Amino acid sequence: MSERLQDWLPRLVLAPSFLLVLFFVYGFIIYTGYLSVSDSRMLPSYGFVGLDNYERLFKLPHWWRALNNLWVFGALYIIICTALGLLVAILLDQKIRAEGVLRPIYLYPMALSFIVTGTAWKWFLDPGIGLEHTMQQWGWESFAFNWIKDRNFAIYTVVIAAVWQSSGFVMAMFLAGLRGVDSEIIRAAQMDGASGFTIYRRIIIPLMRPVFLSAFVVLAHLAIKAYDLVIALTGGGPGQATELPATFMYSYTFTRNLMGIGASSAVIMLIMIFSIIVPYLYSELRSEKKS
Repeated sequence: MSERLQDWLPRLVLAPSFLLVLFFVYGFIIYTGYLSVSDSRMLPSYGFVGLDNYERLFKLPHWWRALNNLWVFGALYIIICTALGLLVAILLDQKIRAEGVLRPIYLYPMALSFIVTGTAWKWFLDPGIGLEHTMQQWGWESFAFNWIKDRNFAIYTVVIAAVWQSSGFVMAMFLAGLRGVDSEIIRAAQMDGASGFTIYRRIIIPLMRPVFLSAFVVLAHLAIKAYDLVIALTGGGPGQATELPATFMYSYTFTRNLMGIGASSAVIMLIMIFSIIVPYLYSELRSEKKS
């Protein structure tokens, strides 16, 4: 009896959490999928319209602008975070004296919410009170940095704020990967006369392929569902210059009262995330079977 209780006790403890996740996560995913094929507008409705909402969605210039902005934002966000995180991790891997101080400094932004980050960067980049105003007050009157007000450059301010917050987390991932490389391999390469740059380029970085893949999945997921940072920093503007799929979904669901189209955009975002996570999980499971 006691052995059976020990076997069932963990399941009983986890059962409430499992049921809550099953209902509030997967249940609402299914519900959103149903709304995407319904005639819902201001409130949920259950008239079936098939794929009409998806056809209307992909005919909207607003949606294509959001997808284009996601492409620009996501590509720059992933590339810059990966490159910057790797460079800082390599720097800290040199066993420098200030590592204990620098590592928390780089990781600190990740402890903040995207709302706080967006608000802080909005103040910093605002031409009236931020960097431009400060530099002109200090005497550099020709200095101008008004990207946050410029339709052509506003999306890059979102990239700057997002990279500032996430690059420290990527650095921590790479640093853990660097510290996990077998030191014997590095010593053997050094005895063969390989330079430090060659060791990193030919040996260490190729061995960190799983870390690169994990960083890509995490960053791509954050880029696709980016909402709070954009709302706090630019509000999706000026115009639709920084509109992303997540802000588009919220706008059409709760502001424009087109819940069916908003739900269909949410399903498209879910498909984007699944298209990244499923291959990643498959590769991880395949590598575990091989090992």
